[in-house]
Amino acid sequence: MEREVNECRTARVAEVLADFRTLQYYIAAGPVEPENEEDYYTEGWATLRQCTIDGQYILDVAADTRVPAAQGGEEEQTRAELQQVLLDAYARRHEGQKILLRQAAAQRWIEYRDQVLQGQRPHPGNHAQLQALDNQLRAELAAITDEYVYTELLSADQSQGRWTMEDPSLRRIMRWLQARQR
Repeated sequence: MEREVNECRTARVAEVLADFRTLQYYIAAGPVEPENEEDYYTEGWATLRQCTIDGQYILDVAADTRVPAAQGGEEEQTRAELQQVLLDAYARRHEGQKILLRQAAAQRWIEYRDQVLQGQRPHPGNHAQLQALDNQLRAELAAITDEYVYTELLSADQSQGRWTMEDPSLRRIMRWLQARQR
């Protein structure tokens, strides 16, 4: 029985790692340099650059491979190792999804801003609209909470029929992330 469950654990780790790899691809492909250098320090572009930095950091942070010796033999040790790897992969995927959502919000900001500017530069006549876009971006970024990301990922996994019985809790993910903060 434990061997069959370990096969489910192995498959789950592979799914989560594949998800994380896909997220990293999209994060890395995101724009970081505006066409007009005057826009470099605007909120949306600063957010996009931070997303790229955060995406690289979560990729570079060392895996926590410390697994205490399990009682009960080889199958129990395998279980403990797989659960540790799942926590590591799940936390990276969680953070990657959060970064991607922030990146998407900033890219929408750029699109809306371009619509407001219509090829021109900011001026007093469009200042209120641009300020409203900045406020909208801040509100969208604030709504991308860890609870929201966790729930969305869990719902997506369950709707795909993935095995989620031993997925780590949000609390464990947050501890993993906090332990690796810069």
